[in-house]
Amino acid sequence: MDRVAVDDLDNSLQPAAVVRHLADPLGCEDLAINYYELAPGDSFAFAYHAHEVQEEVFVVLSGTATWVVGPEPTDPDDPIGSGDPGAPSQRREVEVGPSEAIRIPPGQFQRGWNRAEAGGERVRALALGAPRAYGEQPKRDDCPDCDTEAPVSIRRAPDDESRLITVCADCGAEVARWRRGDDGENERVR
Repeated sequence: MDRVAVDDLDNSLQPAAVVRHLADPLGCEDLAINYYELAPGDSFAFAYHAHEVQEEVFVVLSGTATWVVGPEPTDPDDPIGSGDPGAPSQRREVEVGPSEAIRIPPGQFQRGWNRAEAGGERVRALALGAPRAYGEQPKRDDCPDCDTEAPVSIRRAPDDESRLITVCADCGAEVARWRRGDDGENERVR
């Protein structure tokens, strides 16, 4: 048996104010587990995305998170091939409150947010994923230069290795940027 104190773990640079990875410290081989704190406006993920083989369950401990989810994949043997991000009009929003959970099957596009107003309540949640490896992970976000949703990738910022950016695969524009704030929490700066 392994035991860790969540607050003793490092904060990983992610789109949420706080993300602490528990799998390695706990010795998990087949399960990914992460602790999240989302300030108002924060997201669990860098972009609207799907996991090829990983099933995810998010358990909201406090606050209310809102997931934008696309259609469920039609072929469980080829979830990414049959997964469809869905046009924005085909997506639905699912609110998950304290002591509630949401399951995302492999291949279903999703992104969870804290949609509280500035100064509102944080979302605290646990994310569990199995298997631990998620396989292919297509990502999409709104590109301001293309003025449409496009595939994106995550990279270190070329002008500052301590920051992460998402980059549009269609035009090469920077879509979003995150950094570690002076208070040790992550923040989106673009």
